[in-house]
Amino acid sequence: MHNQPKGAVARVKTRETQSRAVVLAGAGLAVAGALWASGLRAESHETIIESHGFSTFGELAYPADFPHMAYVNPDAPKGGEISIWAQGTFDNMNPYATKEGNPGVLSSIGYERILQGTADEVGSAYCFLCTTMEYPESIDWVIFNLRPEITFADGTPMTANDVVFSHNLLIEQGTESFASVVGAMIPNVEALDDHTVKFYFGEGFSRNDVIGQAGSTPVFSQAWYEATGARLDESRFDISPGTGPYMLDSYDQGRRIVYTRNPNYWGNDISFNIGRNNFDTIRVEYFADTTAAFEAFKAGEFTFRQENSSLNWATAYDFPALDNGWVVREELPDGSLPTATGFVFNLTREKLQDIRVRQALALMYNFTWTNDSLQYGLFQQRESFWEGSDMEAVGVPEGLELEFLQRVADQIDPAILTEDVTMPHSSGADQLDRGNLRQALALMEAAGYTAGADGMLQKDGQPLVIEFLSVSPSFDRIITPYIDNLTKLGVTATYNRVDPAQYTERTNTFDFDMIFDGYRVGLEEGEGLAQRFGSSGVGDVFNPASYSSPAVDTLITIVTEAKSRDEMAAAVRAIDRIMRRDLFVVPVWYLGKYWTAYYDMYEHPETLPPYDLGTLDFWWFNEDKAEALRAAGALR
Repeated sequence: MHNQPKGAVARVKTRETQSRAVVLAGAGLAVAGALWASGLRAESHETIIESHGFSTFGELAYPADFPHMAYVNPDAPKGGEISIWAQGTFDNMNPYATKEGNPGVLSSIGYERILQGTADEVGSAYCFLCTTMEYPESIDWVIFNLRPEITFADGTPMTANDVVFSHNLLIEQGTESFASVVGAMIPNVEALDDHTVKFYFGEGFSRNDVIGQAGSTPVFSQAWYEATGARLDESRFDISPGTGPYMLDSYDQGRRIVYTRNPNYWGNDISFNIGRNNFDTIRVEYFADTTAAFEAFKAGEFTFRQENSSLNWATAYDFPALDNGWVVREELPDGSLPTATGFVFNLTREKLQDIRVRQALALMYNFTWTNDSLQYGLFQQRESFWEGSDMEAVGVPEGLELEFLQRVADQIDPAILTEDVTMPHSSGADQLDRGNLRQALALMEAAGYTAGADGMLQKDGQPLVIEFLSVSPSFDRIITPYIDNLTKLGVTATYNRVDPAQYTERTNTFDFDMIFDGYRVGLEEGEGLAQRFGSSGVGDVFNPASYSSPAVDTLITIVTEAKSRDEMAAAVRAIDRIMRRDLFVVPVWYLGKYWTAYYDMYEHPETLPPYDLGTLDFWWFNEDKAEALRAAGALR
């Protein structure tokens, strides 16, 4: 059920000539990962809850009058520039373009949403563009009472009509998957007056997620779209003004983007923003590859780098700027769930639909050797889609998890009900694990493959050809040994690294056999599971394997209808167990920390929140340190 703070006070509130009891509630809201909403019914005189936030299963950590978030420095100075890097290029600044193009990094920075989460809570979010929200116990609708002081970057006021316009624009010109689901989830949005907007929820959607979806609506300027005739789905550099703290300052196509803090930003003084949005300027520098980017960082061409290469982290941080003390190299904690990354099988390929083939191919990836020999032993092996959380399946199923699995027992491998969940395999210290090779050969034989005259596996006279598609040179040294192992198995395996535009085109159309990709998961799950792991998500870019399972579909329904976190987590554990057995992603590694390097003019709170590094959010600039670096010639 939806919990309310202790001591909530009831009062009577009238709107639209309708009297209703109001409970002053402090609930919370699961915005992270929430992509959906729920049920339209006739209005009744049921109890109406008024709150500054919403929570699916718990209570908000912050009261309505909180001065600032616990993890920020409320006295952080404003000023300075932070610069980061991006790989590849960009050809437009519209982050919502769906027809073509590569939008610039951070191009959505200017657009704000009605509700906002925090970096130290799971499943909570608060009124941001609103002051309060109102909803009935049935959660058939929600009303957001918008802040009257909000303005767009061009100085024009934001109203409820802009919210209505934005929702309709996303339905009409957003992605097909968004329009089909959210259009049914939220069939109507109505401006009750200039600063009051009401979202109605359609039947058949979980009540756990609907307010989150409504509150995640980005707000665009209706006047700008009507004056320009622009479309949301078209690539362009001329973009609509947002209400956010940053706006586009300048760009050099394919090379650089500069965002500047809006000096007239409406929200500087609200409690949510105290200690945040501290940099005057955010600069993004583009480079063709990671090598060029790293050389530029060493030379001071950009100033903050989040490292993702174990090779660099272990061997390359010995340059003069670091030796001189100009650059800080720091490992910082990361409490968020690791993305469920790995080698993803394209299940639309008939040759990969036999689980025995997938099991055999997975056996040829050697995590132990890869980590020790190529990654300096810095990583841990990922086992679960929800690694390290209460939603990770562990041991033999029991309790609620077992009960949920028994409901779908006729649709799953019976062994799932009684066996310990394990990794697909373990590997030894040599690149090619001979034991795994023997198991893989047996699986391929069981799947109907035999060795041809050239020693390569074939079935019905056709070889098994597997193409690895990649976009990043940094994966060459990881994928190449895997290719070698597959070749020794008898697979005709190739590695094809393409440019970013071709990679996007081919992955969007599922024109690949295997890629290195992953699935985003959340610390609280809901209807978004259907898009990522449900049958309705087949063919969606959020489901790169095009995975589907009737059993998982049933369990997703249990997740979305859960009345407690225990129910939700148990159902997710059951899903985790089934998907790990179905093996549509060869699990690889995770880090559990951030590798950061930055010029010593940036500072951050001593204790960071568990779920966000927050570099562009609540870090700040030290002008005295920056001046010392400039005087020393550290920066370009």
